Amino acid sequence: MFHPKSGRLLDVAVDHGFFGESAFLNGIADLPAAIDTLIEAAPDAIQLTIGQARLLQSRPGRFKPSLVLRSDVANVYGAQMPERVFSIPIENAAETAAQLDAVCLVVNIFDIPGQPELKEQCIRNVLALRAECTRLAMPLMVEPLVMRADNAGGAYLVDGDVDRITALVRQAVELGADLIKADPTDQIDEYHRVVEVASGIPVLVRGGGRVADAVLLQRTADVLQQGAAGIVYGRNIIQHSDPAGITQALMAVLHDGASVEHALTLIGAAG
Repeated sequence: MFHPKSGRLLDVAVDHGFFGESAFLNGIADLPAAIDTLIEAAPDAIQLTIGQARLLQSRPGRFKPSLVLRSDVANVYGAQMPERVFSIPIENAAETAAQLDAVCLVVNIFDIPGQPELKEQCIRNVLALRAECTRLAMPLMVEPLVMRADNAGGAYLVDGDVDRITALVRQAVELGADLIKADPTDQIDEYHRVVEVASGIPVLVRGGGRVADAVLLQRTADVLQQGAAGIVYGRNIIQHSDPAGITQALMAVLHDGASVEHALTLIGAAG
């Protein structure tokens, strides 16, 4: 899962269709074509769902990205928060991941003001998956998502408050996460605090909404410098005008220690 030279990871998240939001299909409506492009660009891993894992795993040969399997579907990403929120795990998730030859299972913990029942449901999901994963020696990635109340500011907008993020990351570690996938903090120079509270568990940084290439690459370099073990980016890759180029640029920063300036030259159509 982690690159043998750098010990770091680029996981490209392409599981957005799981959540039933039409806006999330931008760049992945033709998912077979998107997966073909990503496989050619050769990130370390691609994050998919039970219904779409076949697009990666049916490809012949040993030299392709590893599969990270999304285990839970939720309804909290719309422009308005629904009256009844949920986060539902797939059945026999660890066994399914093993059958699909996945290297890891990923599950959310949502922390949304005014939604304590949802957070409780997520914690129950993590505890159940932890037991399943332990039985089958399947690594469990926990994604602590600190979100704003009532999707203030738009759908899928997270709260970058470092205190909220560190508290939820630490809880995920205490619940048994093998890996953490966490948002960047508002002040990126505080990200070392997230790494610190993870207590040695590898921290992977989420990409969030689309930003300019130079901003994305600099932020990537900054979190790596503060101890992040890798990145899990979705929209900043799959919605890019040159998905292969931005993937190669990120891989250069991650695995070769390339400068932002050099990495930008690898992108054929800057976004």
